Amino acid sequence: MNEPSVVTVLTGAGISTDSGIPDFRGPQGVWTRNPAAQALVTLESYLADPDVRRRSWLARRDHPAWNAEPNAGHRALVELERAGLLGALVTQNVDGLHQRAGSAPEKVIEIHGTLFRVECVSCDLITPMREVLDRVAAGEDDPPCPRCGGVQKANTISFGQSLRPDVLEAALDAARSCALFLAVGTSLTVHPAASLCGEALDTGARLVIINAQPTPYDPFADQVINEPIGEALPTLVKELIDAAR
Repeated sequence: MNEPSVVTVLTGAGISTDSGIPDFRGPQGVWTRNPAAQALVTLESYLADPDVRRRSWLARRDHPAWNAEPNAGHRALVELERAGLLGALVTQNVDGLHQRAGSAPEKVIEIHGTLFRVECVSCDLITPMREVLDRVAAGEDDPPCPRCGGVQKANTISFGQSLRPDVLEAALDAARSCALFLAVGTSLTVHPAASLCGEALDTGARLVIINAQPTPYDPFADQVINEPIGEALPTLVKELIDAAR
């Protein structure tokens, strides 16, 4: 039997929209408004087309995450952690807002990586994003790896790229060891992140979903909340904390 107090949370783009970071598939999502933008996060296109890489570096430079501030949803999850109820926070987001809100870095599993680091696809060198963007500002429109000259990209998971095995394993462990699995602001259509819901259900956990749009897992959830995350999540967290007292 899973520990009754352990909550695993999965967050998607919807939790960060109140911080000024648009989601991808919603009515005003990045890909809804501009389907061509998906090429920037598709590995095959990125590696094959220097123009895609040039546009990607500009998009990283201008990403709203650089100036975004955590919102009530992020802060509510910090309260859940401080109450001793959070087992792990698995996030599909690359914006770092959970850590900025005060979530312990060791609790946050960035299943799709982070915008704030750069990786070389040839030699795996990791460097800070700001250093590479400084090179872009200095005139390099597609900065090669300083060590091997290979193609560099954000340290995020692109379409066509496998998740890092250790990160995926940590997320699976978190899903399988909770009593409540809470999915917040995610369409639950991108796998394997979405399949974490099934992993939790298979081990007897309850599933609660907070999302503006319907998801494929709604029929399996104990509760589906379609209210704004900034209002619904703090309310739910308060209920969980009060119930645990």
